[in-house]
Amino acid sequence: MLIVTNPLAGIRVLDLTNVLAGPYCCYQLALMGAEVIKVERPGSGDLARMLGADADRNKAGMGISFLAQNAGKKSVTLDMKSPRGKELLKSLVRTADVLVENFRPGVMDRLSLGYDVLTKENPNLIYCAISGFGQTGPRKDDPAYDQIVQGISGVMSITGGPQTAPYRVGYPLADTVGGMTAAFSISAALNASPVSRGAFLDVSMTDAVISTMGWVVSNYLIGSVPPEAHGNENMTSAPSGTFETADQPINIAANRDEQWETLATLLGRADLLSNPDYRTREDRKANRHQLRSELETVLKTRSSSDWVHELSAKGVPSGPVLSVSQVLNDPQISERGLISTIPSDGEDLQLSGSPVIVDGKRPTPQSAPPELGAHNDEVWSALGLSEADIRDLREKDVI
Repeated sequence: MLIVTNPLAGIRVLDLTNVLAGPYCCYQLALMGAEVIKVERPGSGDLARMLGADADRNKAGMGISFLAQNAGKKSVTLDMKSPRGKELLKSLVRTADVLVENFRPGVMDRLSLGYDVLTKENPNLIYCAISGFGQTGPRKDDPAYDQIVQGISGVMSITGGPQTAPYRVGYPLADTVGGMTAAFSISAALNASPVSRGAFLDVSMTDAVISTMGWVVSNYLIGSVPPEAHGNENMTSAPSGTFETADQPINIAANRDEQWETLATLLGRADLLSNPDYRTREDRKANRHQLRSELETVLKTRSSSDWVHELSAKGVPSGPVLSVSQVLNDPQISERGLISTIPSDGEDLQLSGSPVIVDGKRPTPQSAPPELGAHNDEVWSALGLSEADIRDLREKDVI
């Protein structure tokens, strides 16, 4: 059997992106073995270099927000507004398989570096443009940070409970979903035959988020049911949601009748099975809040770990509601090696690897996130530039 641990080995990706959606996309490609060259603005680079919880790292241009998405990449600097910078990018494009950018629609065209121009340099180029709303439509020129997209996509309207919605999802959902969608579309385009490989991929963060809201969207389009915010309740079944215990909440998803029966019996509340308010799935859904209160009278008498162990052993899906620190120290995550350690400037950085295990091995970053322009000499000299050429480019602030 062929073991494929780096499925994108031999693929060169030019990462012209900034902050999160694009860098996250290109990080996934790097984890899968692609050579990713991050093309950054001279002097400042990716804005994420100045973002994160550690002010000293931000000042040094290696903010935690940057560290999270850029390990395993190379960094070069380039002023794409200068005539010489444009020529250098075109030279680099001739060596590449993929280019990813997340400027506002039209920016690359105004720089005379759009898809039509660059595919003349490399007809097989896969050009992926990530934006908040896509390259067309009435919103295409609007600014689109993650929170803006969360609001416009409808996500905030169904997050939280009736008293708290609209509520922002607690991490940059739109950026991340948009980035993963871009990585998927690039991988699909790379699967085309070499003769027809070139493609223009228009990835809208808003489209990507709406696509993930399958049941919510279909309930409205097909069932004519306007989605609402229901907090931690699963509106397709009951009892299914978050329940209080003696120490911390747990989730229980007794979605099938036999699971409900097992749950009620295990809690010593078999009397609920004959109660007309809870006899059928629809009855339980209609009276879900009353039912939750009944179950919590028992659940609050013991710890979350006791209940999760016992319920899972009996086939009732359940799990603890963990904090980020708790889950990162959870044996399940540790054993599967999602978090890897990368040496960087005398310290060990802990970073997330690929969410996919390939042939029994999880792809992990092979080098630390790069200092700004760390690979200028390597990359530009490979294009035929001499040391004197590179020195001249530096002096003229082209790189």
